[in-house]
Amino acid sequence: MDPISIVIVTYNSAAEIGPCIAAARRIPQADIIVVDNASSDASVPRAIHVGARVLANVSNTGFAAAVNAGVRATSAPLILLLNPDAEYQSGLDHLIHCFDDPLVAGAGGLMTGADGQAQSGFMARNLPTPLTLALEVLGMNRLFPGNPVNRRYRCRGLALHHPTPVEQPAAAFFMFRRECWENVDGWDEGYWPVWFEDVDFCTRLRDGGWRVVFQPLAVAKHAGGHSIHSLPFQLREQYWYGSLLRYAARHYPAAGYWGVRLAVVAASIVRAARGLPQHGFRAVKVYFGVIRQAFRGFPELQRSRLGK
Repeated sequence: MDPISIVIVTYNSAAEIGPCIAAARRIPQADIIVVDNASSDASVPRAIHVGARVLANVSNTGFAAAVNAGVRATSAPLILLLNPDAEYQSGLDHLIHCFDDPLVAGAGGLMTGADGQAQSGFMARNLPTPLTLALEVLGMNRLFPGNPVNRRYRCRGLALHHPTPVEQPAAAFFMFRRECWENVDGWDEGYWPVWFEDVDFCTRLRDGGWRVVFQPLAVAKHAGGHSIHSLPFQLREQYWYGSLLRYAARHYPAAGYWGVRLAVVAASIVRAARGLPQHGFRAVKVYFGVIRQAFRGFPELQRSRLGK
């Protein structure tokens, strides 16, 4: 059995996948599998060319479903999830040693940008509270980034020299234990196509009694957001708000869930008005759809939560 398996999910990642796999192949005895979500570019042939095993989906199943498919296609006890725009640099043994503690279910490493600086605020976060998400959608965390809610959420002041408990490392460079993935029934494929599936996964790990850590001695270089930037404005807003609302429905009590929904409605009204000069009445249509989603909600998830 391979000690670790590396799962990489691609969607129109032809420009990034070659360097990502080339860097990953420096890891000894690692099984590398690429799960492609029906890319329209050369992602699949390039991944095959540089030596990865490829699962090519005929349609975009979403990030969470692709992760699950990749894990099922491997056998290692530890899974390293890499974004195609993340290039492993060093220190994987330090990441693996985190799992010497049987209560550790996941571990993330240090990610640096093109400038060589740590991607603080992204590479490790704490799980969002209802207030966190309300401030996020209302833009308050961007206007006042130093507020205490945002500082806690984005782990400002995170130690970069030794392992530190965190709640949600970024999925771009994230190792997790197969046993725990099985125990929580994998990644929730209802987050389609992307966003908040990694937050949800880490929340369920925490609720299962496991811990997650940040190990800065394991390093990857990360560009960030290559697939997201190609999405049209209306789809970006629809998917992000939809996934945020799904997360709130699944994990917050009724009062917190309603607080997030009302914040989404208020933010959507403001953003529709501000989007008129650039996007015209398309902005109104997009954010009216978000408002409808906020009022409709996810009653089946709330019922399931109350029935625990």
